[in-house]
Amino acid sequence: MRAFVTGGSGFIGGVLVRRLVADGVQVSALARSEASADRVRALGAEPFVADLTGDLTAGVEGCEVAYHAAAFVEQWGPWEEFQRATVDGTRNVLAACSAAAVKRFVHVGTEAALVDGNALMNADESWPLKPDSRAYYPRSKARAEQAVVAANGHGGMETVVVRPRFVWGPGDTTLLPGIVELIRGGKFAWVGGGGNLTSTAHVDNVVEGLVLAAEKGRAGEAYFITDGEPIAFREMITAMVATAGADPGKRNVPAAVAKPAAAAAEGIWRALRLKSEPPITRLAVWNSALECTVDDSKARRELGYEPVITREEGLAAL
Repeated sequence: MRAFVTGGSGFIGGVLVRRLVADGVQVSALARSEASADRVRALGAEPFVADLTGDLTAGVEGCEVAYHAAAFVEQWGPWEEFQRATVDGTRNVLAACSAAAVKRFVHVGTEAALVDGNALMNADESWPLKPDSRAYYPRSKARAEQAVVAANGHGGMETVVVRPRFVWGPGDTTLLPGIVELIRGGKFAWVGGGGNLTSTAHVDNVVEGLVLAAEKGRAGEAYFITDGEPIAFREMITAMVATAGADPGKRNVPAAVAKPAAAAAEGIWRALRLKSEPPITRLAVWNSALECTVDDSKARRELGYEPVITREEGLAAL
């Protein structure tokens, strides 16, 4: 079998490439630079150097399955960047795969596509997407997922979406390093105490879900993937940063203060067209202060999904 992977030099994509190669799959991995090409080559994949919105014909040729993990994953930035990379990029990959007669297209989605300042409490796949979310990352991922579902059946290609929540584990270059940097810079504070529950998904469990979705997922469907039972946000973050020798401390900002502060900061930054990131954003507050628990029973029932690593095992390894 031959597979096409976007985002193969990134966190989830890199672990996915390693898994596919170990399973005997030939992998063509999209790389935006020579440095990215070197990374995927080291993982055993054949790099295809091109932009996400460019001509992908040669990269997808002969592939039976495609895994789309690339996106603009940032708390903040101009909408044009989210639109180009996440929305237009997804549409371009879909079109290339359909034209190349790829049989299965597995999209790395996110629970964020359902978020617009609302708590998710045991959410399942019937909950609506938020393509007009006030935060650009959720908005872009919702619109990308809509494009994936709409493309199901085009050229005989079947599309499936996998939605992990709070992806963590070895190789993470954003979540854990970002929080540790805030702590060491004296800029970290809990929002609303951090007692809110959250689902989590170790990267190895995410990749297990992606592989199962390619094999067994129902066409046009989405599946949540988690580590199992939710955990208090504060407990998870404290355990994660401890593996890097950091202590988050007890400083706390009430959610009633943080929410309007984030909205005001975003308004000022956009009005003044400042290129830096605001000191606090809506998405950061939502991720920190709101319950976000999702139900992965559909994946367990239809894909036969079970976590391949427990949260405790993952933290010990980290």
